[in-house]
Amino acid sequence: MFLKTYGTSKPTRYTFSEVKKITRRFKDKVGHGGFGSVYRGKLPNGLPVAVKMLENSTGEGQEFINEIATIGLIHHANIVRLLGFFSEGTRRAVIYEYMPNESLEKHIFSHDSNITRQLLVPEKMLEIALGVARGMEYLHQGCNQRILHYDIKPHNILLDYNFNPNISDFGLAKLCARDQSIITLTAARGTMGYIAPELYSPNFGGISYKSDVYSFGMLVLEMVSGRRNSDPSVESQHEVYLPEWIYEKVTTEEELGLTLETTQEEKENIRKLTIVALWCIQWNPKNRPSMTKVVNMLTGRLQSLQIPPKPFVSSENHPMS
Repeated sequence: MFLKTYGTSKPTRYTFSEVKKITRRFKDKVGHGGFGSVYRGKLPNGLPVAVKMLENSTGEGQEFINEIATIGLIHHANIVRLLGFFSEGTRRAVIYEYMPNESLEKHIFSHDSNITRQLLVPEKMLEIALGVARGMEYLHQGCNQRILHYDIKPHNILLDYNFNPNISDFGLAKLCARDQSIITLTAARGTMGYIAPELYSPNFGGISYKSDVYSFGMLVLEMVSGRRNSDPSVESQHEVYLPEWIYEKVTTEEELGLTLETTQEEKENIRKLTIVALWCIQWNPKNRPSMTKVVNMLTGRLQSLQIPPKPFVSSENHPMS
């Protein structure tokens, strides 16, 4: 059914023996996740690709069809390109263009300080944030149907040869009509630490594309701070909540002292990224900007940005239910 609906616009379908040939019998494994393994390969025309073998696909393979259906129609500089897929029985795979510089997560939290600091200088951080924002703006506004990703996080941002960011992993994505503002979900989706509060509790507001905006804000805070927003290895009671720590620094105009920023322009870039991220993680979805607004804020002047209200509920400030 899925293939029929797609007509000619669908990505190429490969057989298992073709997939084996592309990956040289699964010789070069480059990654592993909850979904299965990723192998490096080459299409017959010589193009390097990543082949994601889905090991836990159950039932009708809804996540698999989601991924193909969603991403198969998208062409955008900041969204990873789907080149083909394979499906026989319960064995399934998706074939993407290969991203040699791996995920943003690897660079933010790398223990090799040379790698991280080379890439994450303020100007490059701004470029990466802007690329991700433009990709998300396209998903929310640029397609015939609005696409909600639901799992925006550093691990799902892949970097190409020039370290341009590409949004990947559309397994949880949901298509909805452009004019549909509130969505009903049967279960919370996404990854702890990046999930917007309204996905847990209707008291915070309806679920909409603004839930992705929240995840983007958390991603940017991690990028500028080099810290995880919820580090399971740290004893939580002694740990200050990352947004709270950053908000404190921004309001007192203290430098974050995280990167080796020296020039005035670099300091301004970090401050701009931080203020935009704090707007994105406002608890009330109505107070978060759209991704179009985020792009404008990131490309505009720092002087025109206002500091947002506190974006979280601190201990002395309980939410009204």
